[in-house]
Amino acid sequence: MPAAGFSVSGQEATQFEAKITPIVIVSCLMAATGGLMFGYDVGVSGGVTSMDDFLKKFFPVVYRRKIGAGLDSSNYCKYDNQGLQLFTSSLYLAGLTATFFASYTTRQLGRRPTMLIAGFFFIVGVVLNAAAQDLAMLIAGRILLGCGVGFANQAVPLFLSEVAPTRIRGGLNILFQLNVTIGILFASLVNYGTSAGSAAGGLAAVAGLAGVPALLLTVGSLLVTETPNSLIERGRLEEGKAVLRRIRGITNVEPEFEEILEASRAAQQVKHPFRNLLRRRNRPPLVIATLLQIFQQLTGINAIMFYAPVLFNTLGFKSDASLYSAVITGAVNVLSTVVSIYSVDKVGRRALLLEAGVQMGGGAGGGDGLHLRIVLRLVLGPLGWLIPSETFPLETRSAGQSVTVCVNLLFTFVIAQAFLSMLCHFKFGIFVFFSGWVVVMSTFVLFFLPETKNVPIEEMADRVWRQHWFWKRYLEDDVEKDDMEKEGK
Repeated sequence: MPAAGFSVSGQEATQFEAKITPIVIVSCLMAATGGLMFGYDVGVSGGVTSMDDFLKKFFPVVYRRKIGAGLDSSNYCKYDNQGLQLFTSSLYLAGLTATFFASYTTRQLGRRPTMLIAGFFFIVGVVLNAAAQDLAMLIAGRILLGCGVGFANQAVPLFLSEVAPTRIRGGLNILFQLNVTIGILFASLVNYGTSAGSAAGGLAAVAGLAGVPALLLTVGSLLVTETPNSLIERGRLEEGKAVLRRIRGITNVEPEFEEILEASRAAQQVKHPFRNLLRRRNRPPLVIATLLQIFQQLTGINAIMFYAPVLFNTLGFKSDASLYSAVITGAVNVLSTVVSIYSVDKVGRRALLLEAGVQMGGGAGGGDGLHLRIVLRLVLGPLGWLIPSETFPLETRSAGQSVTVCVNLLFTFVIAQAFLSMLCHFKFGIFVFFSGWVVVMSTFVLFFLPETKNVPIEEMADRVWRQHWFWKRYLEDDVEKDDMEKEGK
């Protein structure tokens, strides 16, 4: 429940006229398949790392340790291997590197071509993984998949935020996260179905089926329209206005067009978007976007999804049972995200995060820790991408999204590379560690995260930051500084 004194004031935001047109729905569905591919990659790594045949072929040391471990303290350490963790984490390190290039293509070429590049990397990575005969080939495929993740995570949330009408922007943007959860569930089902196969055949099937979402994203990128914001930003004004009419389903789009155009003109004055991102006026969205990504990883929600079968196996489940439990976890994840889609534009972003924090506070550790992390993931997972994509101004939006993705992938890499070692040393205490970060996150949300539902993207500064008890000082001070500079001239 929002606390009085810390949310946005009741000032009404502009609501531009817009219909929910078929082209918007289709475009968002096609674009969001980037999340399907991301989710599949996440789910696959956790499943195959618990399969005996996979371990026997690529990680024989881990396999021997797994077979020899009993249900004692060493059971927590049987998967502790830097090479095995690198199989998972290499994808995110590659994604981190690719993000720097994706920021340029998103701004200069557009959101649609950047999604197409992501699809290309996904397809090549899938082919390499499906044909992998040794660890080097396996890691190379994961690195290419990571490049696809970097480009897709940069472009897709921006695309969804800019195409969607304001009143349903949250729900449509969370389609990306919904597809991530569907991808994880699909991977869990494939892992379970192929667990009885040979190492070569099982991995080839698991990796080969990743070609389905990869092809969907590639074909979808060819079919969808570019966003009006991107077209106008690159000087294609008439084309941008025509696209705006098509996606809004009305002829009078002048108010929204003029607002985007005004924001675009301001963006054109910015020659160095990353340098501009560090200006005082951009501090609120930058700090919030960065911290949300850090919280997303340090609360353990993604680590649990990466290594769910391994965790269940560590807790004593047999191999098939651990994979089956991961399927159930994935199904709950999908259903929970559907609830988020329905509620995010009704209840609000801030209220959902606070509710998740309260639920997590009721179970700091022990057996409930794993299940409560799923509750947190259904909220923080989608909102961790939605809020940054809708709060940066146009002139720094691409750079801001790039920083968001970079921070996310950096901390994802760190957690993915360290989680099994942390499990070995912390044992069940790892849930206490994660829960401590939930308390930190909830405190930050309570005091410093304003509500952004139903606020047009280009009005965030006036309707959100200038109305917030803490963040308004950054915009007021920056305006005074600009005035002083003009007077000095």
